[in-house]
Amino acid sequence: MSTSRISKFKIRSIRNNYLTNSLSRVALSKKIAVSLPVIDKYIKEFIALGAISLNINLFPKKLKKVYLPTQRLLEMHGVLPELIASLSVNKASVPALYDSYRQACPNGYAYETFRKRFAVWHKASNICLFAHKKVIVITDEDKILLNKWLAGNDLLLWRHATVITDSYNGVHLKSVAEKVQLSYPTMLSYIAKYQEGGLSNLKRKYGGANEHWVKSREEKKVNLMKLIHQSPHLHGINRTSWTLADLSSVYYDIYGVNVAPTSIALYFRQEGIAFRKAKVILTSPDPKYKEKLEHIKSILSKLKANEKFFSVDEYGPFSIKMKPGWSYTKLDHPKTVKQFQKSKGWSICTAALELSTNQVTHFYSRKKNTDEMIKLIDLLVIEYAADRKLYISWDSASWHSSTKLKTHIKNINQQCGPRVELTPLPSTAQFLNVIESVFSGLARAVMHNSDYRSVEECQSAITTYFAERNAHFRKHPKKAGNKIWGDERVKSVFNEANNCKDLNNTLKGIKN
Repeated sequence: MSTSRISKFKIRSIRNNYLTNSLSRVALSKKIAVSLPVIDKYIKEFIALGAISLNINLFPKKLKKVYLPTQRLLEMHGVLPELIASLSVNKASVPALYDSYRQACPNGYAYETFRKRFAVWHKASNICLFAHKKVIVITDEDKILLNKWLAGNDLLLWRHATVITDSYNGVHLKSVAEKVQLSYPTMLSYIAKYQEGGLSNLKRKYGGANEHWVKSREEKKVNLMKLIHQSPHLHGINRTSWTLADLSSVYYDIYGVNVAPTSIALYFRQEGIAFRKAKVILTSPDPKYKEKLEHIKSILSKLKANEKFFSVDEYGPFSIKMKPGWSYTKLDHPKTVKQFQKSKGWSICTAALELSTNQVTHFYSRKKNTDEMIKLIDLLVIEYAADRKLYISWDSASWHSSTKLKTHIKNINQQCGPRVELTPLPSTAQFLNVIESVFSGLARAVMHNSDYRSVEECQSAITTYFAERNAHFRKHPKKAGNKIWGDERVKSVFNEANNCKDLNNTLKGIKN
């Protein structure tokens, strides 16, 4: 091909036009700005080439020289991966690698030549200079579990398994970070946890609520229950019932801790307390509330083995008829109870709960008066004749503090046998009467959802319930009633924060 000063593009245009004959010589001359003699000269050369001109490469590229690697270069490439893996630093530097290289290859390259050859090799091999193989050993059991995590759909466990497995396989953590979308420190923490405690140290731990917070919350609940049992007048508030704002203010004055009114409302709801009932059910207007309460607590704290403390009350009167309640029934055949029924009779159960042994003494009557209380005290004196002293605690009903009853107790104390001492609860403080909780369990167990045929059958069920309860606590003695029997509302233990009374579960009223 003749040499000329026209460009390769123009030469190719002349050849293409010669092969296709799409333009005339004049039109081609004007298009590519080449004179006709020059075009004719190239056409003559194309005619001379003939058919070969169809496939001929007019401007072949010059071949690059291929240099075969020298023995010194092959030796360098062979030791570099081992040298990088053996370095203990986080990232291998060229000077540190060169020092190790000269020790392994005394007749190797000089530093500058090594640096250039290393740059070319590193770019071609794409080997990472970071010390990425953090995990050295994985047991067979761990491999099985890691494979399970890798195949599962738990993102956190998959990330754990990917980081541990790829690190063990020598994958650079930078590449792992792109795969699992985690930061470098987070992946290092996974590896550190695995090396410290194995896979069990990586499993998701469901920690409970903060123990300090839970303890503080329960303490606030107990203190609030103590407050609403007292009259607001005892704290200088001219109201007959508590408000949330007053409770919050008094709580801070007493305990030095702020409790928001909304938090107080939440605590009450969690305890199953409707605040609108507080002034009727949970507050005692007794001006000597604190003195009576402290007296009872003092007796219980010093109660000796030969002394007994009884919580006394009456259950009823209750009528014998079909009662509503919860039971397993078919959805399309619910159990129904008639609104108006003829009563089969009625009765009253008078009972005493001994707190240290959780034993119940009871009998049935048709009256609530002093004579029935005298009868109960005589039963207790006979049953606990071996004890030195009996404490009787009950509410402030009139027949619990009559002159006739006090005279009878005085006569008992003059005789040989256990002494009897009355420790009445504050007025309208049935919520502190522990036996109310036992009555609540009794109602749920044998009264709700019942349909006894007679008074005797109902009394037999109650007697059996108390007998089984007493037998349970004789076999499993629990002082102060740490074990709740059946569905009793609270533990059978005297506590000023208790709300033993459960109006929803006390079925009484002979007219119903």
